[in-house]
Amino acid sequence: MSLQNTNFAILDGGMGRLLERLGAPFRLPEWSALSLIEAPHYVAQAHQAYVENGAEIITTNSYGLVPHMIGEARFTAEGRALADRAGRLAREVASKAGRAVKVAGSLPPLFESYRPGNFKADKAPAILEILIDGLKPHVDFWLIETQSSTAESLSALVAAKATGLPVYVSYTLKDEDGRTDPPELRSGESVADAVVATLDAGASAVLFNCSQPEVMSSAIIAAREAIDRSLNPAAGLGVYANAFVPEPPSDEPYAGISEIRSDLDPASYLKWIRRWVDQGATIVGGCCGIGPEHIAAISAGRSRWLANGKTAL
Repeated sequence: MSLQNTNFAILDGGMGRLLERLGAPFRLPEWSALSLIEAPHYVAQAHQAYVENGAEIITTNSYGLVPHMIGEARFTAEGRALADRAGRLAREVASKAGRAVKVAGSLPPLFESYRPGNFKADKAPAILEILIDGLKPHVDFWLIETQSSTAESLSALVAAKATGLPVYVSYTLKDEDGRTDPPELRSGESVADAVVATLDAGASAVLFNCSQPEVMSSAIIAAREAIDRSLNPAAGLGVYANAFVPEPPSDEPYAGISEIRSDLDPASYLKWIRRWVDQGATIVGGCCGIGPEHIAAISAGRSRWLANGKTAL
């Protein structure tokens, strides 16, 4: 089958696992924020690795800059400065790329990933204000990522829209091993309903991330249909899966660092990318465990597809 679309943007891959591979300071609960605090040159090195391997969008290393990860006291005292540092590091790498590279300002789950029930609507605005204020001078658009519910994402979308920059929203999906149900957010909301609500609230793109590749296709199909029926059929549609071994749901935060699958090498992941692009994705990349070598494979694959006239490899 020939590719229906080769005009897609290439997002970067995961930050935390790459920092660990580079030898950066790395532990839970700080995760990728620890390098930003103690050894920011590793963060720049990680961004550079993605740019050198073909990423057209790099994401600020601000995912861990939330109170439950770096501590309430540090967030209050240093959160804005650390967000500024995260944005500045990404912007400096993008500016030196010698080609167009955009910077996405990561706005993460504020009260733990994968736990929609932990969202606190009354406390979210103050946290978002600090992150947005620090990142804003350096980013081209906002990426509200790994969102488990529309309540959580739309709260961040309102705050981000106030800056005047485009806002992308990325949802994480139920992805337990063997799942065959229609695609749902981790809150149980349907993907179609979430996409409609997100576009109606003013998002420029809807993505899916930090979930198994196996559950992404049904989400893309449902999202593509919703986008095509919406008042904004030109909205972007993206996907960047993780490479975790499937794990049962757990109520224990930070139980450990998840094992990476052995069957998602760059060539294998590229097959998923091709499927997602054929299903309507316009932005592709990787999340946890997907590294520069995967992004290089996506970039090279796109070049081959273009050179072959959008035909099979």
